Amino acid sequence: MKKVVIVIVSVFIGNASVQLALAQGDAAVGRSKAAICATCHGAEGNSELPMNPKLAGQNATYIAKQLMDYKSGVRSNQTMSAMVLNLSEQDMQDISAWYSSQQVTLQGADPKFVELGESLYRAGNKELAVAACSACHSPTGRGNAPAGFPSLGGQHAEYTLQQLKDFRAGVRQNDESSMMRIVVERLTDRELEALASYVSGLH
Repeated sequence: MKKVVIVIVSVFIGNASVQLALAQGDAAVGRSKAAICATCHGAEGNSELPMNPKLAGQNATYIAKQLMDYKSGVRSNQTMSAMVLNLSEQDMQDISAWYSSQQVTLQGADPKFVELGESLYRAGNKELAVAACSACHSPTGRGNAPAGFPSLGGQHAEYTLQQLKDFRAGVRQNDESSMMRIVVERLTDRELEALASYVSGLH
């Protein structure tokens, strides 16, 4: 558990410094710039395809970091790498501000996963030294914008599940201090599925 606590503190400090380095985006300007994103993510950030993440209501700092990671190659996705190729840092910040200002549409958690998902999200697993997800992503799933922790509430369960599996497999590695990889490495497929379903219903 000490390892997890230390990681959480170090990530908070590290992500706070990243946010300070980001200029403020302009949501009004970002609306027009985000037109190229609408096909996959929806005009207001509520994608209809479950494997395309909802961006509406997401923390602007988090969105901007992901776009920058795609452009630098730290996060890999062929489609996204092509989409951000010609975007400037200011473009990314403006787009992030636009989507962050929108309202996410809510999902409903699968009843069969609620008990397990809620237990893991709110209490973690002390025996496996797995921290509660709510410690970083908040009890309501809104995340922690100053620390750069993303909002999870309302997100497609299918997308969230794939990201959790990618972290566990080491396919996705753009988490500060390997924090997400440390948290999910001990969790089973069923536990990941329960978490993904549970957070989709948070608001």
